[in-house]
Amino acid sequence: MDIMLFHSMYGLRPAVESAAERLREAGHRVWTPDLFEGRTADSVEEAMAITDGIGKDELLKRAVLAAAPHSERGLVYAGFSFGASVAQTLALGDEKARGLLLLHGTSDLAPNVSVDDLPVQLHVAEPDAFESDDWLSAWYLQMRKAGADVEIYRYPGAGHVYTDPELPDYDAEAAERTWAIVLAFLESL
Repeated sequence: MDIMLFHSMYGLRPAVESAAERLREAGHRVWTPDLFEGRTADSVEEAMAITDGIGKDELLKRAVLAAAPHSERGLVYAGFSFGASVAQTLALGDEKARGLLLLHGTSDLAPNVSVDDLPVQLHVAEPDAFESDDWLSAWYLQMRKAGADVEIYRYPGAGHVYTDPELPDYDAEAAERTWAIVLAFLESL
């Protein structure tokens, strides 16, 4: 499977490269574009300053340019938190998308989006300050209405970006459960 894996708003950190390597070891081809061009953050405030400084339109343009050379074969779009929202936007706009893997985040749906049984898997903390229960319920219904085949996995007690061992949110048990489910999902595509 060809996977385009987008980093969180913390930037292209070692955890993203480790995740990509885990996926490669399972036989997948993985690209990890650096939307921040080398910049990383150590706090939410720093991360927001970077994303706001670059701007959402420019970040989306960079993501599209990174994915375009590989999209002809059909990509699985994946991402962490902010990167999940980028992945969602690209997957829902790419008729050749093979799947969507969201780790720690979702995004608004554009009006009148339609996909043909796109396999979607979401992994999110429970509770998650950035992904409330009400939001997730509405998001799920919108994705189903758009035609996506959605699975949601919740991890009680985990922090927002619980798969990154360098962040305070890290939860080793939840992270390992997530990767086992993710690998099975990718194998099924």
